[in-house]
Amino acid sequence: MAKTQLNVRVDEGTARAARERALARGMSVNRYIEELVRQDTGEVGHTFVDAAADFMKQYESVFAEEFGADREGSREAGPAGGRADNFESAREGRR
Repeated sequence: MAKTQLNVRVDEGTARAARERALARGMSVNRYIEELVRQDTGEVGHTFVDAAADFMKQYESVFAEEFGADREGSREAGPAGGRADNFESAREGRR
């Protein structure tokens, strides 16, 4: 992904806090701020839902084999009491 440079002016306390938080998380200040913006715009949550939907599709047969098609927790009921395709529905609904 192409990167664009932004120049931002903040007070010294904010700059110090950003540096400290980034250091504590083992990342650059640029990466830390980029992640904050992604969280604020919901991209991280969307990425999680996408990954969960892909996981459920990929391992659907394993769950069906383990729990059986007639038991709660199967594709019909889903492990959380809903349908297993809820992740896919959520992913499609926000696009």
